[in-house]
Parts: sequence; C-alpha cells; structure tokens
Amino acid sequence: MKVYFYTTLGCHLCEQAAELLSALDISQYTQVEVHDIADSDSLIKIYGEKIPVLLRLDTKEELCWPFDQPLLKRFLEVVK
Repeated sequence: MKVYFYTTLGCHLCEQAAELLSALDISQYTQVEVHDIADSDSLIKIYGEKIPVLLRLDTKEELCWPFDQPLLKRFLEVVK
C-alpha cells in the first residue's frame, strides 16, 4: 500500500503526526511518501488548512488531523 503524507516545514502538528507514523512498524506493507504542500499552489489550496493529512492511494481515503495511534492503525489496515 502507498500513502501520501501531506505536511510542511515548521508545522508542529505535522511533526506530531510524523512521530505517530514512525512509532508504527509499517514499512513491510506500507510505503509513505512525504509531500510538502509548500511546493505546490494546488496542494496549498487543497490541504493548507487540513495538514497533516494522510492519503491512501488504494482507497483514496484521507485521514486529517487530529488523529491518534489507534485511529492511525485502523486507517492503515490493509483492505482485504
């Protein structure tokens, strides 16, 4: 599964979300690709007030802040 992590530099909420992600052992089944919204006007328009955001590419579901470890785990469960 591939997940986009929308974030930006200096965002303390994004740093908290990154810590939650790194605390999970997901590397064997999930690839996380980080995207800084500051690199794109369209990403700023879409995610500027919602970051941090995770987007599952397989289901197109988004997980917007605030989220905790249990919610993050459920979001990242592999769809069977």
